[in-house]
Amino acid sequence: MNLVKMMLRSSLVSLVLALALVASPVAVSRDANAQTNININIGIGTSLDRGRGITCRQGERLLRNRGFRDVRRIDCRGRFFIYRAWRGNTRFEIAVRQRDGRIVDMERIGRRR
Repeated sequence: MNLVKMMLRSSLVSLVLALALVASPVAVSRDANAQTNININIGIGTSLDRGRGITCRQGERLLRNRGFRDVRRIDCRGRFFIYRAWRGNTRFEIAVRQRDGRIVDMERIGRRR
């Protein structure tokens, strides 16, 4: 009699587990959709070097680190350093104050076609 109870209990447990698997919602896989949206906000008033003075070469490197490419030094004499650089399909002329590395002017000067 004891053996019959154990077999009945074992069968009941198996049946409950099978029903639980059948009744559980099935996860439907979706297509992977990887979207990359990188937005580096930089504009007039942005400090490139946390308020410390910079050299002309440092300004060029800091602009490159902020998402600009093909950075060219135009004028590095005086209090402001002038650079030209591409960002996306747009070319900018950027003026950076030497004493604190702050962008004081940024002007769009052209687009690629």
